Amino acid sequence: MTRSASRSRRRPAAWAARTALAAALLLGASGLAGCSRFEASGDKGYVSGDGTITTLDAADRDAPVELTGTDLDGEPLDVATYRGKPVVIVVWGAWCVECRTEADEVTAAAKELGSSVQFLGIDLRDNVSAAKAYERRFGVTWPSFNSPGGQEMLAFPGTLTPNTIPAFVVLDAEGRVAASIRGTLPSQQTLVDLAGDVLKESADASGSGGSGG
Repeated sequence: MTRSASRSRRRPAAWAARTALAAALLLGASGLAGCSRFEASGDKGYVSGDGTITTLDAADRDAPVELTGTDLDGEPLDVATYRGKPVVIVVWGAWCVECRTEADEVTAAAKELGSSVQFLGIDLRDNVSAAKAYERRFGVTWPSFNSPGGQEMLAFPGTLTPNTIPAFVVLDAEGRVAASIRGTLPSQQTLVDLAGDVLKESADASGSGGSGG
């Protein structure tokens, strides 16, 4: 499959920690550089990556992600509910210009992948009314964690920082981080390919495990 963005292996945890610290210091020293991509309604301190893709082989993946909270209606939401199929986590906010720009491609990717892949959002530091209007406008049908304080981002150490938006994380059928995109989505096909690779991996594992039954 052709990738439309650069791919990279995840660095060791110590390297990631040093990078995160350096990024935080750089933001503080540069007057929150890069925030011109977002509107001024609560976006202070947010930066977007360059769309770099990171993928992890199954043997290199950490423990399943544990993430619980409430959706935009205040109902309980737990990523573990969707174990058994790949999950695409979409980090977004109605205030994020880039999120709105790519929203049609994200919803199109979800439709193309269908029910074999579950999409979940993390609506970051947002106004609930604005978030629901965003969902209606762009046809977002999957649930999103309501994350006014950004605490849900802490479930992805070494993959996301609390300041990264937009972003995408693909979890495998066991709930482990298999791939991520930090920054603007390179293309609809990029997300379809990443999730499709994880879906095929899951199907192959199921087929080999159940061949004797």
